[in-house]
Amino acid sequence: MVEKAYKFRFYPTLEQESLLRRTLGCVRLIYNKALNARTTAWYEKKERVSYKQTSAMLTSWKKQEDLDFLREVSSVPLQQSLRHLQTAFTNFFSGRAKYPNFKKKRNGGSAEFTSSGFKWKDGQVYLAKCAQPLPIRWSRQLPAGCVPSTITVKLVEPSGRWSISLRVNDTRYLRLKPIKKQVGVDLGITNLLTTSDGKKVANPKNLQKLHKKLRLAQKSLDRKPDKKSNNYYKARLKVAKIHAKIKDSRLDYTHKLTTQLIRENQTIVVEDLAPKNMVKNHKLARAISDANWGELVRQLEYKADWYGRELIKIDRYFPSSKLCSNCGHVVEKLPLNIREWDCPECGIHHDRDINAAINILAAGLAVSAPVAHGGDPLWRRWQVFRSDRKT
Repeated sequence: MVEKAYKFRFYPTLEQESLLRRTLGCVRLIYNKALNARTTAWYEKKERVSYKQTSAMLTSWKKQEDLDFLREVSSVPLQQSLRHLQTAFTNFFSGRAKYPNFKKKRNGGSAEFTSSGFKWKDGQVYLAKCAQPLPIRWSRQLPAGCVPSTITVKLVEPSGRWSISLRVNDTRYLRLKPIKKQVGVDLGITNLLTTSDGKKVANPKNLQKLHKKLRLAQKSLDRKPDKKSNNYYKARLKVAKIHAKIKDSRLDYTHKLTTQLIRENQTIVVEDLAPKNMVKNHKLARAISDANWGELVRQLEYKADWYGRELIKIDRYFPSSKLCSNCGHVVEKLPLNIREWDCPECGIHHDRDINAAINILAAGLAVSAPVAHGGDPLWRRWQVFRSDRKT
């Protein structure tokens, strides 16, 4: 059984949109009030406020005259916002995340409904306090026999796009038939990825395709002096729609590419890159962000788990490009502008990206099966590299 989330666009009626916007506003208010209460209690009294205490606060807030509008929306997403805040604090205290931030209206927002906050009937979703089903655009059907356990409604501002995510437990057997093919993947900018068998996948460069249009729309927005005017709102909406189009095309391409890699290979080896650190290089930041490496690897991870494939990550500092895949010689310097080079030790000619992909595959297989690769020169180089890193 695999837990999946199916995301769809939907177009609410005026009545539904009014209710949903009020719900998102109440969710944001409760989250911020609870966060403020927990922060204030710690700095003033050195006391920690638990989820149980914030839940009691929510009950008292609903009884206040100035907050009586909280009773007009479903209580489920309000309670879920407190659970999300508790999760945020748990991640903070365990060192996995920063201190929680206050939610802002300009970011849109989301509301989570558990099974008591919605009804699933005849393939339609009925939210609490809403008589009509949500007009969802069903781009695909849910697996047969699957009933949503949790529903999340999200508004993306300023584009004004509504989406709904349905979490289901997929009981289908999804594992693919095992195959013998193994591949190493070298991620890049000119070519989005290069495989160890010599295949190169071009980078679609989704941002670059619409960069001129985006730049003109942004300049038009900057010329609007009054941020409360209707012209400013229309210009901001135009910029948001261009950004949404770039994001959609990038995500669609990444999904298709990762699915193809998973279906065609049993073992996939990639480098454990850190795009957040790499974008600090301002000359390459835009190209690296547009390449979407982090999302690509993330999708490979969960899809490999779904379909019974193996994903191996190797050390990001492994010199895959400077290492000769034939003899194991490591060159001292190899600038980015050099795309082909000859090994000074054995004289073999290398394509930089293909050579790196071959080395990534060899290193990944060496890590996963060290006994079988003990006599491989690349395995010995890998062991020396790891020992140098530890010292």
